[in-house]
Amino acid sequence: MTGTVLNIAAVLAGGSLGLLFGARLPERIKSTIVAGMGLFTAAVGLKMFLGTTNPLFVLGGLLVGGLLGEWWRIEDGLQSLGGWLHRLFERGGSDAGNFVRGFMTASLLFCVGPLTILGSVQDGLSGNYELLAVKSALDGFAALAFASSLGIGVLFSVFVILVYQGGISLLAAQFDAILNDAMLAEMTAVGGVILAGIAVSNLLEIRKIRVGNFLPALAVSPLIVYLAGLVD
Repeated sequence: MTGTVLNIAAVLAGGSLGLLFGARLPERIKSTIVAGMGLFTAAVGLKMFLGTTNPLFVLGGLLVGGLLGEWWRIEDGLQSLGGWLHRLFERGGSDAGNFVRGFMTASLLFCVGPLTILGSVQDGLSGNYELLAVKSALDGFAALAFASSLGIGVLFSVFVILVYQGGISLLAAQFDAILNDAMLAEMTAVGGVILAGIAVSNLLEIRKIRVGNFLPALAVSPLIVYLAGLVD
């Protein structure tokens, strides 16, 4: 849960700064910061991938996991969830105001995405909150930008982060006894590739990738390691 607490603190800090100073930041500065975070995120993903003991396990996990993700349409599901929640709150009409729009926009951005799931799983399994620290930096800056235009409702998204992200971490912790070091290493390597995909697609905007559809690879890669162990 350390990563979730850090994420909440970053959103509160960024949102508070946004309320005070966000509107004064030039767009070029915001773009440069986002690009810097994209490069850093890609570097962290590469570091994670280099921990693999067999790249074929990573490749197999990504291919099979990607096919499953496309079959289950995970990326479309995440986007549909965001749209459904947005429409649900929009039914209140314009009287809901910027508070609700800020709350919903921030909550969806901070909680509906591959990095949220990936980071929370890693935090719950191993106590390593490095990914959630990266996510916290991204969310802090996003909270600054949103709060400057949508107001204090952005800060209340921390309650959604606590329940959703913290819940994933607690659930993942229950599987700690099932995974051995080899399985965890390949899961981490797959996570690094997914993280690099987030940087390329969402932050650096080099090429659009349906990154969410690769999330099943986090479960497939340890399974491949287990099956390979049975053959040996």
